[in-house]
Amino acid sequence: MEPKLVFASTHYRYSGKTFRTDQVVKELHKKISSVQTIVAIPYAVEEANILGDVTWQDFLGAEEPSDLIFAQVPFEHPLYILFSSGTTGAPKCIIHGTGGVLLQHRKELQLHCDLREGDALLFFTTCGWMMWNWQLSALSLGATICLYDGNPAYPDLTSIWRVVDELNITHFGTSGRYIESCMKDQPPTKPGALGKMTSLRTVLYTGSPLSPKGFHWIYDTIKEDLHLAGISGGTDIVSCFILGNPNLPVIAGEIQCKGLAVDVVAFDQHGQPVYNERGELVCRQPLPSMPIGFLNDPEGDKYYHAYFDYYPGMWRHGDYVQFMPGGGVVVYGRSDATLNPGGVRIGSAEIYSALEDIDFLSGSVVVGWKPPNQSDENIILFVVVSNNRLLDDHKSKMICQSIRERCSPRHVPHHIYQISEVPVTRSGKTVELSVKAILAGKSISNRNALVNPQVLEEIDQIRTQLLSEYKSE
Repeated sequence: MEPKLVFASTHYRYSGKTFRTDQVVKELHKKISSVQTIVAIPYAVEEANILGDVTWQDFLGAEEPSDLIFAQVPFEHPLYILFSSGTTGAPKCIIHGTGGVLLQHRKELQLHCDLREGDALLFFTTCGWMMWNWQLSALSLGATICLYDGNPAYPDLTSIWRVVDELNITHFGTSGRYIESCMKDQPPTKPGALGKMTSLRTVLYTGSPLSPKGFHWIYDTIKEDLHLAGISGGTDIVSCFILGNPNLPVIAGEIQCKGLAVDVVAFDQHGQPVYNERGELVCRQPLPSMPIGFLNDPEGDKYYHAYFDYYPGMWRHGDYVQFMPGGGVVVYGRSDATLNPGGVRIGSAEIYSALEDIDFLSGSVVVGWKPPNQSDENIILFVVVSNNRLLDDHKSKMICQSIRERCSPRHVPHHIYQISEVPVTRSGKTVELSVKAILAGKSISNRNALVNPQVLEEIDQIRTQLLSEYKSE
């Protein structure tokens, strides 16, 4: 990108601890030669170190601000650059345009989410995730944006819900994973214990699927008369393909509908649209917020091959979905991470949903792996056991029994291994493809996009163990 101007905070706080940013800023300045000025934004701590070239106060200038001047720009004038989360490889450097993004966001926030002037939106996100940019557009509606700094699960797992209640938030956004974690918290949260949620009208979730039990937990524990809406799209379109509708019923386990004027369908293996069957998510017509290009891709080759070469002229997004008879949508996970044991396609979300009632599990990641000299794929399940307990034969049998009963015998994993954490990107997305690549002995290009790349070392050791077992056979 060759940025010239960098804004950096002097500190940050997470889980009750204060961290300095001196070394990070020094490394940025050293490694990015284009940087001319670093603006230091002070953080409210006892020891406010001064870093950078200009303080925030000096950068703002005079106390009396001058009038804002709005520049008229072309519809496709570059607005911002976003980086994909890194779940499928090295992050892509995506350029988005001004007019298309604003149109798409206004449609989604105002019509699909029923956000109005005077409402308050809190979407827990970081500025490295597209939801940060999505929520900024709420300002154009006259809504207030509330930002949450730090760990939403500190000092306890459900802390951020109390903030939602105290600040009279009308629209709260989070991940499906966080709701599932709250549902599994011990001891269980009692209905109404987190506040009356008088102002709360809408709960949005994205980033990972939400099980039917997760839906029921929201209505039983948080509030019984709110709009629970899944939204699913991506950084690539900085918006949604499928999302909620305040005029439609909420069906547990489903995202309510396609986006208005979004021609999205599921394609079967022959490239034909199917309904009430699982298939590849494909958008057949352009959207206003599709990228205007990738950085340093003058001919558009990277952009084309990223989305359009599989079904020429149509956007292949990489999700495995099913459009239901009533218009709702079920997302089964990444299509390129779909399991295929015995030639039967299985979405990873199916297995995750079968594990939701197992109290001793706090996380999992499932992938397919082909043993040496075998054509059939084995299902490999990695689990995180709560409170650092050990995974024993009894627990493994309980896991297999739950998957067999709630899915089918074909869904039962061939191997189950314990890991310390689920490997995730900085936006909280599970990197199934990276895990799959490691088991296949391939190099990983997105380690720096992960919060906990050390877990990949654990999986690499498990790969060695797997290979030795099949070699001995």
